[in-house]
Formats: sequence, C-alpha cells, structure tokens
Amino acid sequence: MIKEIVKGKPSSRTEMLIYEPVSKKRPEKMINIFSAWRGLEIIIEDILVQFNIGRESCIEFGVEFGYSTVVLSNFFDKIIGIDTFEGDKHTFYRGGHFDKTKARLSIYENITLIKSDYQNWIPNDTNHYDFAHVDIVHDYKETYECGLWAAQNSDCAIFHDTESFPEVKRAVIDIANATGYRMFNYPFHFGLGILVNPNIMPLD
Repeated sequence: MIKEIVKGKPSSRTEMLIYEPVSKKRPEKMINIFSAWRGLEIIIEDILVQFNIGRESCIEFGVEFGYSTVVLSNFFDKIIGIDTFEGDKHTFYRGGHFDKTKARLSIYENITLIKSDYQNWIPNDTNHYDFAHVDIVHDYKETYECGLWAAQNSDCAIFHDTESFPEVKRAVIDIANATGYRMFNYPFHFGLGILVNPNIMPLD
C-alpha cells in the first residue's frame, strides 16, 4: 500500500512515495550472520507481489557476507551476486572473504557469486533481469552509475541505506528522474529505495 510522501533533495522530481507493505513474511531460507540488511527480508515478497515482478532472474551488486543474497534466492530461479569481497570505506570488515562467502552459500544452487566490481561487470552484461539490488559503497557517483545500469536492465531495482546515507537517496531520486521510473522509499532498517519500471507500473 502506497501512502504519504517524503521529500528528497532538490531535483526535477524529488518526491518519493512511502512504501507500506501489505503483508510481511519471513523467507524459508535464511542464514544467521550479522547484516545491516536484517529486517528487510520480510518485505521482499510483498514488493514482488505489489509490483507484479517476475521470478526468473535477479542481480545483486554488494553481496558482502551473503545475507541479502540468500534472502533473494528464495524468490528467483537464479541470482547473480557481484562483489569485490574486499569491503569498502563504509564497512567494518575489510579483507578478502570471497572463498568463505562462496563456501557459505554453496548449498544454494540458484546463487552464482562473481568476484568483480560493478565497473568491470556492467559493460559486458546485456541481460535484462526481473529484479536488481544495489548495496555498494554508499557514495553518490558509484551508486548512481551502478544503479542507473541496474534500473535500466531490470523491472525493479532496490537500493539499501537511503535513510542512513543521504547520497544514496539522492542518487536514487536522480536515477528515477533519468529513467522515468516510479520511486518509493521504505524508511526502516536504514532505508530501502525502490524503483519500478513504468512498463510494469505506469506513471499516474
């Protein structure tokens, strides 16, 4: 259910509709590790249902230790997780953990992990995905570049940390302006920006 409006930073269109779930449900498959993403798992299926998103493919930029990746694997036939697995200036943990994360997620057959940054990945990927998740370094430039590609190559793209990092919210607003996508914000658990392709959900 979509309710009131929140204001973003100045732009040609700065209003983000508040996203209110109709239902909340914990996915069957979960992993018990620390994650700032914890709490968002209960609204993912609701997003897919409300916006009539397909369930075949998902791409994620920012796997870290795999919490959100496993959550998303409940809903899609295949999910590709892209990450440097080295951490960044906004994470507490730094250091290579690709092998450990890959081993942890190896029981989930529909997950493919790839060690790469988005800059090297997106020029070579021409696929269209049902769903995309962006949770990389929380700077404007990187979020905008990666997020614009994610939005243009999916029916629905979500962005974590719209409330805890203003530059992420500004990038989401600017991506919506560049693409014409509908934009929503779920203001809990550090914030989740949601962009929906107007071909799936037409503009009013």
